[in-house]
Amino acid sequence: MIPQVNQAAADSTPSRTGMVFKRILLKLSGEVFAGGEGFGIHPDTIARYAEEIREIRQMGMEVAVVVGGGNIWRGRMAPEMDRAAADHMGMLATVLNALALQDALEKVGVDTRVQTALQMAEVAERFIRRRAIRHLEKGRVVIFAGGTGNPYFTTDTTAALRALEIGADVILKGTKVDGVYDSDPVHNADARMFRTLDYLDVLKRGLKVMDATAISLCMDNKLPILVFNIAAPGNIKRIMSGEEIGTLVKE
Repeated sequence: MIPQVNQAAADSTPSRTGMVFKRILLKLSGEVFAGGEGFGIHPDTIARYAEEIREIRQMGMEVAVVVGGGNIWRGRMAPEMDRAAADHMGMLATVLNALALQDALEKVGVDTRVQTALQMAEVAERFIRRRAIRHLEKGRVVIFAGGTGNPYFTTDTTAALRALEIGADVILKGTKVDGVYDSDPVHNADARMFRTLDYLDVLKRGLKVMDATAISLCMDNKLPILVFNIAAPGNIKRIMSGEEIGTLVKE
């Protein structure tokens, strides 16, 4: 069942960029699926993400999600393994997270589709751009898994690529910290958080926003990236309501 859409809110709610966010791509790293456990899928955490996505669907936002798989597998866990084989294992891990998120969303009444870059027809659709856009137009949340389908590319790059393919207004990158800092806030109490950054600043400083390929794709196509703390309940809705949350990377 698709939640009721507040179309007036969708047409009139400004973002902090001055744009109206109508279609967003939410990037969830694998780590955030683990909650505080550090590994695996934490059901209560996934249920909260599902509820927050349901809330912004009710505001009228069209929502796509790209999921990582680092809570289950990362290629660097096996440095002696062939890189391509390790990356394909990571792609499969993202499908597990996507199916978990799909289950949580459908339990709160949100219609979803999982699309993967890898062929696995029994559990998910193959990614087809026009079909993904059509799902979004019908009010479904589309979850993209399997990365780009190619080794050596991160899910950050997948997020930038899919966002551009579906015509998203912004990438929301959910992390475990409040935004982008000039140094690691976990180890440096004096780390300073940026409110806004230019794409070139990110690349020149080597800041850990997204990988260089993803940043370059967004820069070339003027696609803003908002990095925020997804562990803080309600942050996604606050962003959609125009509050100044996290770090905005833009032209």
